[in-house]
Amino acid sequence: MPSAQFSAANRRQFLAATSSAFAALVASGCTTRGAGLATAAPASPASGFSGYGPLVKDPNGLLDLPERFSYRVISSLGDAMDDGGTVPDKADGMGCLDIGNGEIVLVRNHELVPTDDAGGPIAKGYGTRNGEIVPGGTTNIVLDAETLKVKRQFRTLGGTIRNCSGGVTPWGSWLTCEEAPTGPGQRYGDGLALNHGWTFEVPGDATGLVDPVPLKAMGRFNHEAACVDPVTRFVFQSEDRDDSVFYRFIPNVPGELSKGGKLQAMVIENGPADTRNWSGSTMPLGQPFNVSWIDLDDVEAPKDDLRTRAAAKGAAVIARGEGLHMGEGELYICSTSGGAKGLGQIFRLSLGGGSTPDRFELFFESESKEQFNYGDNLCVAPNGHLVVCEDQYTDVVDNHLRGITPDGRAYDLGRLNVQTELAGACFAPDGKTMFVNAYAPTRTLAITGPWVEA
Repeated sequence: MPSAQFSAANRRQFLAATSSAFAALVASGCTTRGAGLATAAPASPASGFSGYGPLVKDPNGLLDLPERFSYRVISSLGDAMDDGGTVPDKADGMGCLDIGNGEIVLVRNHELVPTDDAGGPIAKGYGTRNGEIVPGGTTNIVLDAETLKVKRQFRTLGGTIRNCSGGVTPWGSWLTCEEAPTGPGQRYGDGLALNHGWTFEVPGDATGLVDPVPLKAMGRFNHEAACVDPVTRFVFQSEDRDDSVFYRFIPNVPGELSKGGKLQAMVIENGPADTRNWSGSTMPLGQPFNVSWIDLDDVEAPKDDLRTRAAAKGAAVIARGEGLHMGEGELYICSTSGGAKGLGQIFRLSLGGGSTPDRFELFFESESKEQFNYGDNLCVAPNGHLVVCEDQYTDVVDNHLRGITPDGRAYDLGRLNVQTELAGACFAPDGKTMFVNAYAPTRTLAITGPWVEA
């Protein structure tokens, strides 16, 4: 999307949104801001910033980064873990939490299917196939907050299928989401004992396998990501389908999701019911619309039809809702294949707080593969820029980390040199390090650089 398509007012709105997003991570539970970041101002639209410079070829053949940026691999497929297992494959969504005592933790999803290797026996888990616990779930990597040295890593959830993304909570846990509304006699063959397609919760301070409790009131669908409003404790959820809708969960007891609640879907008032822009431009750029929320019933959806029933009631359709990031009073939603070119969109939902309606806006629509191609996970950097992980489905994969400036210009932040996707981008509590996964074979990277510049 060329920056010329942004009005001055829209640029100011985006700047205010992105700068407040990182500042709000303390409240959202994702991170805390160090003293050095408290006065770090994001770029102004007039700064002319267009990136950190050309990418420098990585001699190790993994990830090209701009000059002054560097990475180190902190965890890889097959590494020995402290529980006797080894690091599983298919590392996807991930969150970073401060667990005190000078430690931070990465809670990392593994998007494994029943036929994949679990990395060793799983002592307990949610679901089984032919009597064996299925291998999907999460691992926790505990790091020294200052040196980022790995102190311990271990499995924390088992028995789930295709844990794609999720989100951190203000109370110090990770919501891990199954992108797999399947069950007995369905996909992955016979032998599944239970229905899947749920969200589960993993405490950041877990010391081993947690009791796997499916949060069924949050809905059964092709889950992707989740984020929590730190004020209301409402949970927002995306869905990876071509005809997805956007969900809001209102818990009966804020912060205690296992006690149930009400699931809703978003309706755009006096605006387009289809945001995908696949057949002409129906969702205009930079124009906010009031939204309302409709209650959903039969949310355990044995027919995997929650989205179609919601759309029939007026819910807005989104093309493959994926990454979510919660800021202060607003959140960002990445649509992987939306837009006239089918290359991806980013939406912003501004929360009204009850006194005014929530407002939904198309912030960015990629017009070329050089801007971004199939954005997936996303987060906000300390300088207020968006960071988007690409997940292309091309014969020759050329996935990037893309930055997006407050005035709507995309730039290269990294390029993966292996045939897999980037996922799970998140920042350490002090904002100095960004963590990201190379999906398969699993490698979790810590990237340092001049994040607060520009």
